[in-house]
Amino acid sequence: MADAGVVYDEGAEALMAREQFPDKVTLLPGEAGRLEPGRRLRVLWGQDMLRDALDGRYRTVICGVNDDNNDHGIVAQLVNLITTSQWSVQGVTSFAKMFQESVGVHAAHDREPYVLKYDLDSVLILALLRPKGKDHFTTDDLGRGFRTIAKMLQGRPDRQPVATVSFLGARSNRLVDSDGEPSFESVLRTMYDAGYRGDVYPAPQMWEHGDVGVFPTYPFPEGLERMRSGSS
Repeated sequence: MADAGVVYDEGAEALMAREQFPDKVTLLPGEAGRLEPGRRLRVLWGQDMLRDALDGRYRTVICGVNDDNNDHGIVAQLVNLITTSQWSVQGVTSFAKMFQESVGVHAAHDREPYVLKYDLDSVLILALLRPKGKDHFTTDDLGRGFRTIAKMLQGRPDRQPVATVSFLGARSNRLVDSDGEPSFESVLRTMYDAGYRGDVYPAPQMWEHGDVGVFPTYPFPEGLERMRSGSS
């Protein structure tokens, strides 16, 4: 096999040995095969979503919002960092509360969660509104919300490229099912089955699983399912 070469200049390879870094992942090659558009989610391991949004890499960002307090959510960080935006964190929460109260009167039988739009000038936020009276989202909520989002993105090149948080490890808008926080694979499957085909940013806590191989795209390679079923 041909030598792939070295990664770093001036002998830095030895300084960057993986044993020296406790937080890491083992990135595996994605699925090979026929190239087709709109067939995958891209998982942005190693990237900073806030920096990428501020650098103008996305026209749309998807996250959660609630009608009580969003001080610790990514929506607050985006609003505070994007200086051309006229939104404040308090304004984001007030709008969510006003919307929640309005649908409670006029559309009480609609299925939640709703998707709110916050135009920050340089980026559009599509925010899943946490269902009223709940302190978390469920994967069912996520599926319904992303089906709406997929429709909002369809045929709208002005809203592309798009990225979403994973909703895992959140402080303001947690994702919880009956058995606790779901797996990252469950989240990716839910988004994919709902029709979403953008980028996904893993939770920072997932860097603690350096002993587990991860993939840069979803669906995962078919070989994983064969291994799960006991086949070679």
